[in-house]
Amino acid sequence: MSADPRAVLTRPAPDPDRTVAYGDHPDQVADLRRPARSGPARPLVIVVHGGFWRAEYDRRHTGPLAAALAASGYPVAQLEYRRTGQPGGGWPGTMTDVVTGVAELPGLAAEALPGQVSGAAPILVGHSAGGHLALYVAATAPATVGGVLALAPVADLGEAYRRDLDSGAVAALLGGGPAQFPDRYAATDPRGLVPTRVRTVVMHGSLDQQVPVTMSRDFVAFARAAGSDISLVELPECEHFGLINPEATAWPRVLDMLRSLHDDH
Repeated sequence: MSADPRAVLTRPAPDPDRTVAYGDHPDQVADLRRPARSGPARPLVIVVHGGFWRAEYDRRHTGPLAAALAASGYPVAQLEYRRTGQPGGGWPGTMTDVVTGVAELPGLAAEALPGQVSGAAPILVGHSAGGHLALYVAATAPATVGGVLALAPVADLGEAYRRDLDSGAVAALLGGGPAQFPDRYAATDPRGLVPTRVRTVVMHGSLDQQVPVTMSRDFVAFARAAGSDISLVELPECEHFGLINPEATAWPRVLDMLRSLHDDH
């Protein structure tokens, strides 16, 4: 593993096999990767990238993750969406883009990668802010989601606002704080959308400096008490970016959790 955990964000990856559009905006697209192994068609794995919903972070930094998932035998789509700091990003466009993309991509991928993608609902792998978006889609459009692997997710928007994560990232997403826009928080905060019926695994490193692990501990306990099918895997020697780094020691556990969701599916 690199001495700088952020190195994965700029590490080059093989080009995707195809790029498809689920809407008219240039960021309403996804990069597709065909599985490296032959075999029966499998549910699509949709990677929802993080970056605190900000425009400066796009899907390209999940290239190593997506390539490693494809090498493990999964058809993969790296979902892009409009983000804060660009027209249409933030409330509500960021959320509606991801809902639309998750609904459309299995069909688009099945057409672009013949014989590789089954008709089952996709499994979402979301990291950080992408973990929030994956939890949001599972809660609000559960029929389109077969399972969620949420990696260090921003699972409580109210708490993230209070902690001022990434210098106002949640306020930029929703236009302000919970006192100003309670309806927006109620509509988008995973903590307010439980219970959900989509099988969910949350993974979080104890050494995370970007999104505190206490957020996932509290959210999973709250969601389980409400009746959600959810579990927490806490990694004691892992920080924020190790969860998306195929060269990190956490990677085998990430793959194991994805396989468990796939087998349950």
